[in-house]
Amino acid sequence: MPYKYIEVTEENQIATVGLNRVETLNALSYEFATEITEVFRELDAAENVRVIILKSNARIFMAGLDMMDAATRGVSGSKRLLEIPLKDKNLFDCGHAVEECRKPVIAAVHGKCIGAGLDIIAACDFRLCTRDAEFSLREARVGLVADMGVLQRLPFIIGQMYTRQMAYTGRYFSAAEAEKMGLVLDVYPDQESLLDAAGKLAAEIVESAPLAVQSSKEVLNYSRFAPLKDGIALAIHKNMLLLSSEDTKEAFMAFMEKRKPRFKGE
Repeated sequence: MPYKYIEVTEENQIATVGLNRVETLNALSYEFATEITEVFRELDAAENVRVIILKSNARIFMAGLDMMDAATRGVSGSKRLLEIPLKDKNLFDCGHAVEECRKPVIAAVHGKCIGAGLDIIAACDFRLCTRDAEFSLREARVGLVADMGVLQRLPFIIGQMYTRQMAYTGRYFSAAEAEKMGLVLDVYPDQESLLDAAGKLAAEIVESAPLAVQSSKEVLNYSRFAPLKDGIALAIHKNMLLLSSEDTKEAFMAFMEKRKPRFKGE
């Protein structure tokens, strides 16, 4: 379906999602967040897509929450304040939609990635960035707490200490610092080489059996909050299903015939 603020292209089973609210540097409005939620749910169901690259078409990756939009949606009074989680549901759901998408998501970050942008990339499977990238959780600088999932997801990516440093200081962290933390997988000199690297990583993932990749993502996500034995039990359950898949049969046949397997996601 067409989107107002997002461009989606697909080639070789790789979908590229371009954040395209360029006039506001991709500041996250409610409408924009709704589109992000919808596009990732749509791609989750798309049989022709195995991997997703998330990039920005603006001068930077994302300028954080759209404060003007938030002000127009503002509420007052205890009862109406308690309605915020429901009233602004898609602001909170866009990160969940990225994380819950069964297809691996690679974030390709250039320039500043602020606030809500960090919330969104924390929900991705991989993060790559350019040398000029900067990351910041700004909420403490405006008297608030980050509430779109970043404080829950980041500790599993960079650990408690670095998460607390980002949350408490609200300062900008360079690409070099982000790489040291483990926030990003690699740093590239420019946007062209960044997108080329994201494409190569996506192509490597496409070579694997898609049902196995998707099941691995589900097990990894589940295992963060589950006892070890429960995580293993889910993995065993997935394998009981995958052993009867056409892709597993194809993998065995390819091994016997000494050729490259041709996976179909069946």
